[in-house]
Amino acid sequence: MEISMFIAYAVVGVLLALTLAASATFTLQRNDQIVANMQKVRVPDSWLPHLAALKAAGAIGLVAGLWVTPLGVAAAVGVTLYFIGAVIAHLRAKDYELAPAAVLTLVAAAALALRILA
Repeated sequence: MEISMFIAYAVVGVLLALTLAASATFTLQRNDQIVANMQKVRVPDSWLPHLAALKAAGAIGLVAGLWVTPLGVAAAVGVTLYFIGAVIAHLRAKDYELAPAAVLTLVAAAALALRILA
């Protein structure tokens, strides 16, 4: 059972890490769509590098968590909280196009549960 949970974490964690790495890259490059979405939820431009760094750190932590369980758990907690914050930001701005943030919240929570169980 434990090995199958680890494999599940590896798949979910690595896919989530790839998504986070791409998002961090696009955020640092100030991709038009990313910037428009951030402006829609009233995130100041000055926050973009910091948010990109959080995404990159989450990606690194999820992958490192394959070898260091506490790091994987901490990264999954951080990523889950990050996307809960994103959902809240969308709701506060009355922007109900929050499916990507909501789905990533659930995927991050799944990665957390899988890493704890592995």
